[in-house]
Amino acid sequence: MAQIPPLAAVRVFEAASRHGNFSRAAEELAMTQAAVSYQMKMLEERLGAPLFVRQGRSMVLTELGRRIAPQVNEAFATLGRAFAAARAESDTILSITAARTIATNWLAGRLGDFQIRRPELAVRLDVTDTIVDLAASEFDIGVRGMAGPIPGLVCHFLMRMPVTPLATPAFLERHPLKTPADLLTVPRLSPDDDWWDLWFSSLAEPGNPRQAGIRFESQILDGHAALAGHGVAVLSPPMFQAQIEAGQLVQPFPHVATYRNGFWLVYPEHKRNLPKVRLFRDWMLDAVKRAAGDDPYGILVPLGS
Repeated sequence: MAQIPPLAAVRVFEAASRHGNFSRAAEELAMTQAAVSYQMKMLEERLGAPLFVRQGRSMVLTELGRRIAPQVNEAFATLGRAFAAARAESDTILSITAARTIATNWLAGRLGDFQIRRPELAVRLDVTDTIVDLAASEFDIGVRGMAGPIPGLVCHFLMRMPVTPLATPAFLERHPLKTPADLLTVPRLSPDDDWWDLWFSSLAEPGNPRQAGIRFESQILDGHAALAGHGVAVLSPPMFQAQIEAGQLVQPFPHVATYRNGFWLVYPEHKRNLPKVRLFRDWMLDAVKRAAGDDPYGILVPLGS
């Protein structure tokens, strides 16, 4: 790899050669004239040849300085264009990482509304349950399930995770449920899921016995299996709002338990004032309010700053 002198010194040479004046270079770089002179001396010592010579009260380029100045100027111009393009791309692309359930069942179907409102922004949605280090990644915003605010991140509460059994009307016709205890006698999806334990214990009903059954690794798959009529799933109603409103899934019992985690909108403190982050934050908080309607599941709490 080619040996490049210290970039701070090269940057000083570029500004001084462009202005033809150490004082104006110092003003542009917010340095003292003494600091500019020091950087130039260090660069000349590294090269083993002078780049400027004093002529009267002025400093002018030497033959070597005149020969390399255009190339150095163009190199910095190229760097400037590259970073300007990077900034422009960063300003127009909003990168979001979101947990699978809320990304697939809630956010994806609503992002079109945000895109219509903000056509100047391109949205990139990454769907993963892996916790991403937002401060060290390219993502601007995260939508996560968590118990409370996390230090180092700006956190906006979105909604709780209410949980309750849901099934299709056809399944309930085949398997009438009179009391919660009847759930122990019908096919239940992911029967060892701790949400079943939570729901039963919140009713002070008989415990949730471990029984054979299909075990899925996500609420999305439980929901799809329930929609296919394979059993009763314990789900979070806001994540299946469209299916409930369409009558595809119904609640056999009115009781709803609340999981310890809720969904939060989070982003690094240093991105708090980015226009694209503010725009999405305001839209998301409003979308949650609009989706809740009369708030039948108590999913909303006063929204923080």
